[in-house]
Amino acid sequence: MNYIADLHLHSPFSRATSREMTLDNLSLWARRKGLSLLATSDFTHPDWLAYLKKKLQLTHRFGIWRYAGIDYVLSVEVSNIFSRGKKTYRIHTIIYSPLFEDAFRIQEYLSRYGNIYADGRPILKLDVADMCEAINRISPMSFVVFAHIWTPWYSVFGAKSGFDSLSEVFPYGVPENVLGFETGLSSDPPMNWMVGFLDCFTLISSSDAHSPINIGREATVFSTCLSFQEIRQALHTKDKDRILYTVEFFPEEGKYHYDGHRNCSICMHPQESARYGQVCPVCGKELTIGVLNRVYRLAARMYRRTDDSRIGYRYQVPLLDIISFALGKGKTSKAVMSMYVKAIESHSEFDILSGDCSLEEVQLPEDVKGVIEAVRNGKVRFSPGYDGVYGKLAFPA
Repeated sequence: MNYIADLHLHSPFSRATSREMTLDNLSLWARRKGLSLLATSDFTHPDWLAYLKKKLQLTHRFGIWRYAGIDYVLSVEVSNIFSRGKKTYRIHTIIYSPLFEDAFRIQEYLSRYGNIYADGRPILKLDVADMCEAINRISPMSFVVFAHIWTPWYSVFGAKSGFDSLSEVFPYGVPENVLGFETGLSSDPPMNWMVGFLDCFTLISSSDAHSPINIGREATVFSTCLSFQEIRQALHTKDKDRILYTVEFFPEEGKYHYDGHRNCSICMHPQESARYGQVCPVCGKELTIGVLNRVYRLAARMYRRTDDSRIGYRYQVPLLDIISFALGKGKTSKAVMSMYVKAIESHSEFDILSGDCSLEEVQLPEDVKGVIEAVRNGKVRFSPGYDGVYGKLAFPA
């Protein structure tokens, strides 16, 4: 059985997150998108955890919960802010647990290191290596994935916040419950393949959505029995038969792909920013070093688009973004939303975008279908994202 999973979301209790991120709305948009499995997010927040416990029903598949026809797995993203020596690190990690008993134990442990009521993604004064080791003892079935691993400000290998190698992250060895790394919106698998110390880990993609319309913008496609153990084992073994591919943004679309300075509208390829000494030519302040530059700095091998030994990937642009681009209107505008809802009456968004259905079967104008076809064939381009500014779609390539 193949199913599409989005394993990184947020609840209304996370900062800068829509109040619409309820189970009802998440399940509605999952059906629209064609998603089968979602992460619950934010299980350390006491109010959200109580809500989840009240609403979710345990299925016959271990560690998989259900609401309104959509499956869920218990999860939380946490922000580890800690110092080693003279440097402070800011790293985001995602914890997945099979049962509420595990979630409560982890919640109690993490509450010692930060205010779990203040944010659905709690800020913890806790070394990430120590946390992973502790979770392995507290809940041996739970596992950890590092979130958006290249984002400059809050990630394990980010230019502003992270480490330069895996051995620096885990000086005493990687705990057995660390199973994967999330590519994030501004990198794709081929970029990550350049970095040798990531070879032993599974790459996943997820939306990190803060509003319901953005769920599934990145995702991971599995072919397993849908159970917590099967997902865990597939990640642990990097099994290509059970993890078919990841669904990716074109990395240029992500908001930290290039180097830049948003306040001065400066966006630069790493080669260009090097000529300026990574300093903004307008104001003289330091540029935000983007994901592409950071990957280049830590790369051990040349870029290659394909590798048959690896889990596959596909690029995708969200259908709302495509319609918005074609109409020249905001993606939450009435015209765009109306066209979107009509388009998905007979097919899910993933079916439309992936080519699993003919565009002749979809109720969309021909110019919109033309952009979808171009995306399917990789014949689009972007003005690259930088310093918190998303890349902009251009067509044709």
